[in-house]
Amino acid sequence: MRVTISRTDVGLSVYIHKKDLEEPIISVEHKNLWGGFILLKNGWRIALPELSQNRRLPVTVDARRLPVSLGEA
Repeated sequence: MRVTISRTDVGLSVYIHKKDLEEPIISVEHKNLWGGFILLKNGWRIALPELSQNRRLPVTVDARRLPVSLGEA
């Protein structure tokens, strides 16, 4: 799915084009954001592609939604 990651006044957010949904990012797997997963406020986990660490925001990328693991609600 196509997502746009941007910086807002309160932090990073993700706009999911197909769902017409914008959610704040509440945690990231890797400090540099790229190549790991992010957790959105609504509970979704999104896997991001590997990109250059100095990538400017906003950026639109292909990402995929990860299933919720067994230990999460």
